[in-house]
Amino acid sequence: MHHALRLWPLFFCAASPLAAQTPPSQASVEASPELQTRVRELPGILSGTGSYETFFTPAFQTQVPKTTLDTIAAQLTVAFGPLQRVERIEVRDPFSAEVEIGYRDAVASLRIAVEPAAPHRVAGLLVAGTVARERTLADVATTLAQLPGISGFAWARLGSGAPQLLSTHRPDNPLAIGSAFKLIILDEIVRATNAGERNWDDMVTLDGSELPGGGYNLKPKGSQISLRELATQMISISDNSATDILLKTLGRAKVEAMLPVVGVADPARNRPFLSTMELFKLKGIEANDLPGRYLAADEAGRRSILDGEVARLPALMIRPTLFRDGKPVRIDTLEWFLSPADLVRVMDWLRRNTEGPKGADARAVLSKNPGITPGAAGKWQWVGYKGGSEPGVMNMTLLLQAKAGDWYVLTAGWNDPAQAVSEARLASLISRAAELAAER
Repeated sequence: MHHALRLWPLFFCAASPLAAQTPPSQASVEASPELQTRVRELPGILSGTGSYETFFTPAFQTQVPKTTLDTIAAQLTVAFGPLQRVERIEVRDPFSAEVEIGYRDAVASLRIAVEPAAPHRVAGLLVAGTVARERTLADVATTLAQLPGISGFAWARLGSGAPQLLSTHRPDNPLAIGSAFKLIILDEIVRATNAGERNWDDMVTLDGSELPGGGYNLKPKGSQISLRELATQMISISDNSATDILLKTLGRAKVEAMLPVVGVADPARNRPFLSTMELFKLKGIEANDLPGRYLAADEAGRRSILDGEVARLPALMIRPTLFRDGKPVRIDTLEWFLSPADLVRVMDWLRRNTEGPKGADARAVLSKNPGITPGAAGKWQWVGYKGGSEPGVMNMTLLLQAKAGDWYVLTAGWNDPAQAVSEARLASLISRAAELAAER
């Protein structure tokens, strides 16, 4: 389960806003000598040979200790190989720029902001994304196939008929997908609002039930939140509390009924359709062999366990190291499972059922977080995204509209029961695939 929803796990910034987030003016902008110096020093900082104490402002050092920076730099090296050089600089103003740092297997995009006043230390640094170096979609598929564990990939063109698979790797093999399961809940919202059974402005009243972490678990009983807000938080930042509120409000049976409707080949594997809290309890409470007994039961028995024992057990019983220790936990049996081809059909159903004015709300929800780098997203007219992860699991699924108007789905999943997967590596590959696909 994507417990923290780290779309970009390699992220750090200063307390002050980054000037680099401001678009450049039309006039030519030159980097100050001080900015140029800091950019030249940046590879050394990321490689551990530079002086952290003199490079960053005290405020930055307070927010991002050296141990944190070293961990992030190490993650980049592990995911992408040795750092090689600064490949490109785009100046935003005299004291801020976007910098591309080349690694062996990818290019990392960073935003850097330098103090205008002496000693001109770095006040802000942000890893905005990474893009792999593969030259073709076939290269991306080959790299994915060589990842440790099990992976799957599909690139498909959508039209009036069934989706046309253009490039694939194990497209029909179900994988654990983490928070990408939330697309099925969005499907039910779309169906219900299209049918007039619900409205995006409907208010949901919290009943005081225990919720997982997120923006609503500390809200008092009786609080009211709109269906639109809950859906937006569920999809854009993968808020688990919003997800469980929606699953309860819509009804587990209604959401399960959508599985065959949207084209899931094996609906039974995802029944009962678990909430995030239920999954956390099943993975994180070992007392009385709870997960073993649940997995040994048939569907009716599992529903009974969820409605009885699991519902009664307090979240405080979940072991505190669950997910935080980076160890995969029963990802091949306790998760949500869809194949790349399933996810292509899920996104195609959403496309078809959100056409015209009535689909504007759902498309706004799906497109709030594009999931890929700004450079990759900018090559498309419209980008919808949902992904998910937990240790050993990552999925990224994109619904894409080309600037010419054609529609596509790009999806990839990676499972490894033995170890955590590199989220940064998969994200870089999918951003690169999105770039390459747009250029075809």
